[in-house]
Amino acid sequence: MYRIFEELCTKNNVTPYKVCKETGLTTSTISNWKAGRYVPKQDKMQKIADYFGVSLEYLTTGTDGGDDANNKSKLRDARDIAADINGLLNKLGNKGDGPALYNGNPLTDESAELLRENLKISLRQLMLINKENNENGK
Repeated sequence: MYRIFEELCTKNNVTPYKVCKETGLTTSTISNWKAGRYVPKQDKMQKIADYFGVSLEYLTTGTDGGDDANNKSKLRDARDIAADINGLLNKLGNKGDGPALYNGNPLTDESAELLRENLKISLRQLMLINKENNENGK
């Protein structure tokens, strides 16, 4: 399973440290997983899967319930969504460009996570709309 995590890191051009930082996991969790001392609990695995926009099944097995074109397209869309969200949140969190504020206060970690989840929903909806428009020749 760690091999799949490494592949996802490579494909998304991120380090395990960055994944830990952005998901709230400890680096020791990933280190112990890599060393084979234990497998992270399901809630931690789900954070990693969500970060990369893949299913828990894909993270643990390397497959997503089938190899048909539809599943591959969904997986690619999920990775694109994750990359877009991470890019947006990195820009929002970049203090050099100014902190992300709500009502004049910097976003808390909880608020940033809420924003992340809402961005996922919005981007998924936009992808569906774009797909429909492309299929209908618009």
